Amino acid sequence: MALVDTLIILIVSLLVGGFGIYVGARVATDRPSGYSHAIVTALIGSIVWGIISFFVGWIPLLGAILALVAWVGVVNWRYPGGWGTAIVIGLVAWFAAAIVLYLLALLDIVAAGALGIPGV
Repeated sequence: MALVDTLIILIVSLLVGGFGIYVGARVATDRPSGYSHAIVTALIGSIVWGIISFFVGWIPLLGAILALVAWVGVVNWRYPGGWGTAIVIGLVAWFAAAIVLYLLALLDIVAAGALGIPGV
C-alpha cells in the first residue's frame, strides 16, 4: 500500500506544482503555454532542484540559493520573457500552489507540499 500512497502523493503534488506554474505563466506572460507544458516544467524544475540540492544543498544558505536560481533558470528556459518574468512566474506559482495545498490540507485530502515548486 505504501507504493500506491507514494504514487498518489507524487501525482497530486506534480499536478499542484504544474497548476502553480500555469497560473504564474498566465499572469506573467502574454503567450502562456498550456497546463501540460507547466507540468513538464514542474517536473524538470524539481529534478534540477534535486540534483543541485544533492551536490551543494549542504552548504548553508548558498546551497538553497543555487538550487532556487537553477529552478528559476528552468522556468526561464521554458517560458518567454527573461529572468524577471521567470521570477514573477515563480512567485505567483509559489503563492498559487500554497493556496491550493492549504485548501486540500484543510479538507484533509493531502499534506502540504508540491513537487516542482520550491518551498511549498
